Amino acid sequence: MGLMVAFSAVLSMLTLGPFLWMMFIIIFMASLGKSLGVRRMYVNLLVKIFEYGRQNIEHVRKRQYANLNTSECEEAPPATKVETPTNNTSDNCVDCAITKPSITTATTNGDASKPLKNGDIANGGNSVISRVESLILLPDMEGARSKSRESNNEDDVDSNEDNDSLEFNLTNCLDYVKSGMEAIIEDEVTSRFEAEELKNWNLLTRTNRHYEFISWRLTVIWVIGFFIRYVILMPCRVFICFVGVMWLTLCTALVGCLPEGSTKRWMVKKVLIQCFGVLSSALSSVVNYHNIENRPLNGICVANHTSPIDVLMLMCDNCYSLIGQRHGGFLGVLQRALARASPHIWFERAEAKDRMAVAKRLKEHVSDPNNPPILIFPEGTCINNTSVMQFKKGSFEVGGVIYPVAIKYDARFGDAFWNSSRYSMMQYLYMMMTSWAIVCDVWYLPPMTRGENESAIDFANRVKSVIAKQGGLVDLVWDGQLKRMKPKKEWKEKQQEEFTKRLKGE
Repeated sequence: MGLMVAFSAVLSMLTLGPFLWMMFIIIFMASLGKSLGVRRMYVNLLVKIFEYGRQNIEHVRKRQYANLNTSECEEAPPATKVETPTNNTSDNCVDCAITKPSITTATTNGDASKPLKNGDIANGGNSVISRVESLILLPDMEGARSKSRESNNEDDVDSNEDNDSLEFNLTNCLDYVKSGMEAIIEDEVTSRFEAEELKNWNLLTRTNRHYEFISWRLTVIWVIGFFIRYVILMPCRVFICFVGVMWLTLCTALVGCLPEGSTKRWMVKKVLIQCFGVLSSALSSVVNYHNIENRPLNGICVANHTSPIDVLMLMCDNCYSLIGQRHGGFLGVLQRALARASPHIWFERAEAKDRMAVAKRLKEHVSDPNNPPILIFPEGTCINNTSVMQFKKGSFEVGGVIYPVAIKYDARFGDAFWNSSRYSMMQYLYMMMTSWAIVCDVWYLPPMTRGENESAIDFANRVKSVIAKQGGLVDLVWDGQLKRMKPKKEWKEKQQEEFTKRLKGE
């Protein structure tokens, strides 16, 4: 018994020592903003493994489809001599085995060899239906009559002009019935709050592909990956996250005691970039920053919103002030720590309804050139990083320079989208820490200013279109709050008005 205890003690010393040294090196390098390149090598290795898995799955699928279609040809009833000659039966069977799998594969999984176009993404690309959107009205923020996305066909317009007598036909409403059924099957809003569908399996069972047992090679790779993610990576990430939060709390408390001035602002910037660099290593994040010459210096920085870690990705490269609702729990700890060191705008839910109070505080912050740029997510909610939804006009009414930032995550290594209606913050962190990595690209876009005769809504839409184009996202006009509330009554009335005008031939 004593020998067993001694052996376990020696074993723990041999394993605990290297583990602590590895954690120290990771945290120390992350605090300096440096990297040994291990995470990028790790990501490149994952890309090769995913490609091998894709080829393995396609090979097994083709073999299964070939066997299936061969059995179908054998079970088919014999053809008569008049319609199909005997010597062509084998050729037809071969054609059946070759052509059908290719069609089925394209329908089920898409063409993995073709790169995705701008805005052509899963959950936006794997559409169930193909609709004509001429009857779908866009929400109009200024109260004017909304215009349809596509004008009605010229033939219909000509026919309405030629008809001297107009009368109601039941067929007039069939187009609207069809449009309503299409919206029930699949609409543009609901799919933006679901996890992005992947073209290829990333060895995570949460993607619901059920490929882990399709072949013994893939099963072995999946088991090894499961062991690495849950036994090796997850404990290391939890430890680094704990150290990072404690270090952030301690550093912000110390910096907050310094008197206001240029020295404190310089210290705050260095400390926050250092602390968030440590926290980013807890997710094995690999961030690529583009066009750093456009990095915000002051004013307002706006970006598309996918999850709370958007702040983490941006704060690793620059210091920002934040504006948002006051939270409790884990987010509340971070908010209170940040508020000790630098100016931030946290408001209660009741105060959020008072737009004037929040806008006043925002103007006061922007008017001070010594304050860091304030980071705002105008969408007001998390989107699954396949599109950019309606920007609220409040931040564009303040005035001054707007610095657009586009953030695009690579969902192959881990889905960064936070579905707050389904997962709590701790559940979301658990999923992040058991993913392969968080890989994203950040583009700093040229600063933009509001035109003389440009309304705040038009300015917001212009900034949104620039972000969507750079990030390869779908530009949508719908309000992201539709996932929590019903459509406005005015939108329904506009649909009724358009239908009435259609009946009148206007």
